[in-house]
Amino acid sequence: MIGVVADDTTGANDIGVMFAKHGYHTRVLTLTSELRPEALECDAVVIDTDSRLDSPEVAAEKVRQATRLLMEKGCSVYWKKTCSVFRGNVGVEFDAMMDTLGADFGVAVAAFPKNGRTTVHGIHSVRGVPLSESEFRGDPVHPMTESDMRLVLQRQTPHPVGHVDLETVRRGAGAIKEALDGLRGRVRYALLDAETQADLVTIAQATATEKVQLGSSGLAEELPPFWPPVASGAAGKDVDLFDPCGVFSVAGSLMPQTRAQVEAASRAGIPCLELDTVALLAEEGARAEIERILAAAIPLLRAGRDVVVHSAHRPEQVAATKAAGSELGLPEVEVSRAVSRTLAEITVSVLQATGLKKLVVMGGDTSGTVTRRLGIQGNIVLDEIEPGLPSGLALGVPPLLLVLKSGSFGKPEFLLKAMEHLKEYAN
Repeated sequence: MIGVVADDTTGANDIGVMFAKHGYHTRVLTLTSELRPEALECDAVVIDTDSRLDSPEVAAEKVRQATRLLMEKGCSVYWKKTCSVFRGNVGVEFDAMMDTLGADFGVAVAAFPKNGRTTVHGIHSVRGVPLSESEFRGDPVHPMTESDMRLVLQRQTPHPVGHVDLETVRRGAGAIKEALDGLRGRVRYALLDAETQADLVTIAQATATEKVQLGSSGLAEELPPFWPPVASGAAGKDVDLFDPCGVFSVAGSLMPQTRAQVEAASRAGIPCLELDTVALLAEEGARAEIERILAAAIPLLRAGRDVVVHSAHRPEQVAATKAAGSELGLPEVEVSRAVSRTLAEITVSVLQATGLKKLVVMGGDTSGTVTRRLGIQGNIVLDEIEPGLPSGLALGVPPLLLVLKSGSFGKPEFLLKAMEHLKEYAN
């Protein structure tokens, strides 16, 4: 069994689909759910610790707990999944898994070329822009002001970090193995460059026997062909998922990719209801916003129309929301969480009123907040819609098809594709 510990909900799903598309029965489970032994009976399990926004101490303890659960199952490979730009408690969580396993060497790859993340000479770029100059520089919790992944990681761990450069990767699997053997015993972490999917294939060939893998989900797509085959086949496709309602989507991410996806849906004629994020910072305003959105959304969904509810995302609106939060003494992360909580309350009310079975959530923090509020204990990973963006069947609740999307992933048409995908699945 492949055992993965991921630090957020959307990241858990984006690595899960890399195994599912190779025929692995893959489940994503929340650390807070009751992880009975039968829940872990699958080919690949991803435990979501929801620890990206936690303190380093809390994050480390969650990773230790999740790793111990995976060790009880005797996994053949352990993976500490991170954000593809190393946001979060990356080094701390790496150390927590390694210490729990008693491991002294792990291979780390941040690159995810299919989603525009590349690492060359240690410098990480997002769609050709150095990380420190990308949209992630302004992350309210983990601003990425450094592009060198070696430094990002080294600042979070007392253990030495080594590097295998792109020139070595391009010389083939043998050269990579030789370089890793030269680092083994001298460093705890070996960070590898990768610029293309072909680079990841070469890395996979060289590292398929490594017990500990670390980093983004990009490499996970290329490793299964170098592992023993599995025969479980597809799971979760025999559930009655039909309902006459439209698809309900909520978007809390402020990333430009999510904004473009909402705008594309609006141009296609889908009702897109904008949440007044300034108003919801006050309790009375939040109640009024929830009632306003529900009054507009529920009749449309019952009539079979698709509906999108999204946070205010134009720059001037974002600035006004941050200013209003500051006046109330709220740090940016608390403002963000207030938006996610409101979207979660709206989602719960919509599902209760309509019984719909098709839901799209856009944004990592929003996805985690919504799924927790719904009581979802995880999901069976179904099909990939775009790279790293799968559908899933929710666990622990009545039948519900899910798409949980990272805010910075996906083409402008992704939301439209996701809605059609869920409709096809439900028929």
